[in-house]
Amino acid sequence: MIEQIINIDRMEQAVALFGTFDENIKLIQNEYMVSVICRGSELKVTGEAENVSRAVRVIESLLALVNRGEALSDQNVRYCMSLVNEGNEHRIEQLAGDCICITSRGKPVKPKTLGQKNYCSAINKNTITLGIGPAGTGKTYLAVAMAVTAFRAREINRIILTRPAVEAGEKLGFLPGDLQSKVDPYLRPLYDALFDMLGAETYQKYVERGNIEVAPLAYMRGRTLDDSFIILDEAQNTTPEQMKMFLTRLGFNSKMVITGDITQIDLPGGVRSGLKEAARILRNIEGIECVSFSASDVVRNKLVQDIIKAYDNAQARAQQNKKPSQK
Repeated sequence: MIEQIINIDRMEQAVALFGTFDENIKLIQNEYMVSVICRGSELKVTGEAENVSRAVRVIESLLALVNRGEALSDQNVRYCMSLVNEGNEHRIEQLAGDCICITSRGKPVKPKTLGQKNYCSAINKNTITLGIGPAGTGKTYLAVAMAVTAFRAREINRIILTRPAVEAGEKLGFLPGDLQSKVDPYLRPLYDALFDMLGAETYQKYVERGNIEVAPLAYMRGRTLDDSFIILDEAQNTTPEQMKMFLTRLGFNSKMVITGDITQIDLPGGVRSGLKEAARILRNIEGIECVSFSASDVVRNKLVQDIIKAYDNAQARAQQNKKPSQK
């Protein structure tokens, strides 16, 4: 057993580090089997040598984030621990990035992982960005935040959000109401993100003016989209023909962001995914970048990360079992 001391400049740092009911420190203690005690301006970390070393590196990284004005949460504490475990704690300081957007409730939207930061940088630098990764990595939400920021800065005149109207493994059959009512269930996630950024009243005002359009992918055919920020969500459910049709809608002074999860394809059997094909075909074209997310970029409940990893492991085992035995 060894003991290591970390000096803290201000009591506010300790309060932010420990979190509500010491929840942040408890996560670190449980992960590394160490004891963390605050005595005045000192933190004492006690435990096995390797565990104490890792816990200290996590605490110092979190204090650096606090000093940069970042609010600590369960998610970024766990993410810092994962980076330290991988030996990448030197990259943690990159997380203290600039605010992308302010929501209608005054909440700042910032990248929470390195994958999200790379994604936002790619959107800024490129005309077309493909964001591919599992559920909960913020692909759609961050894309909408970037679109709202560009719109508020008057870099573009319209925000266009679209997705293919493909049912997720269920046959919903006939839906009552007019055409808008029929397609609304498919577009609900896009509405939710826009409502969060703009507020319901502001959103409705911009819809009536034609500055915001949320529509099924089929509505894009035959159009040229100038001065627009266009987001195609759930793109894994496009066919190659639909994807080509969408990509060729790009006009002058426009950006496109295409998001999807290639592990959740709802297309009929034998139909190729347009997202998978686009990622392969367009990878080396200047002005187009493909950003891949991993389970560590998930910013939802920790169980979502565990679920994704469990499915990935099961798929890897299934593929291994399919390989012919070596004689």
